[in-house]
Amino acid sequence: MTFQIAIVLYPGMTVLDAIGPYEVLRMIPDSELRFVSNEVGPVVSDSGVLALGVTHTFAETPSPDLVLVGGSEAATTEAMANRELIEWLRAVHPTTQWTTSVCSGALILAAADILRGHPATTHWAAQSALATFGAESRPHDRIVRSGKIVTAAGVSAGIDLGLWLVGEIAGEEAAQMTQLYIEYDPHPPFDAGHPDKAPSAIMRKARLEMTKRAAKPRVPLDVATSLWRLTLNRMRDRVAARR
Repeated sequence: MTFQIAIVLYPGMTVLDAIGPYEVLRMIPDSELRFVSNEVGPVVSDSGVLALGVTHTFAETPSPDLVLVGGSEAATTEAMANRELIEWLRAVHPTTQWTTSVCSGALILAAADILRGHPATTHWAAQSALATFGAESRPHDRIVRSGKIVTAAGVSAGIDLGLWLVGEIAGEEAAQMTQLYIEYDPHPPFDAGHPDKAPSAIMRKARLEMTKRAAKPRVPLDVATSLWRLTLNRMRDRVAARR
């Protein structure tokens, strides 16, 4: 039986959040990969230069086995306010084998009320936002599993997440073979890849730069919209449970 993998795309997303896991997950035997979004066609990434192609709509993908949602430097809140995306996540999550995220994609899962009561991780700059949606932040963990929900830290952690998932789905040998195929043997020239390691001056500059890049007029409205929809969905769920 084919194992269907749905990787969510949306305008302004960070490419490596999707492509890092894609290069790993496509090695799973008998798998079918889909890039899903509101409509088929190109989606321009956060660079404004590179575009990825949506192969299937949400409506065409009603029951994926694995869902992966990536993040963005500045467009996460817009995705959180994307009604079709959030309702699709709420609809497919009950039947997935794995529901996963990379970077601030965790906030999109949270906006769909998927992370409430679960430990989770995300990019270091977005950790504090998890509590707003009822999730438990795990800022020191690169991958956090809670049942079938698996969240990964910022951007490059998506490759680690992909390998971990291959190990769980296809076995440790398949994961090791995949790691060898892509020659994933990182030896970074610097050791500043996490707030626990980065010099304080670098942290201050990075926070300031990320704040500037994320400053958009619609962000407060997008956050308010996603929180309103989240509250409304919870109310509807309670009403439905009483029937």
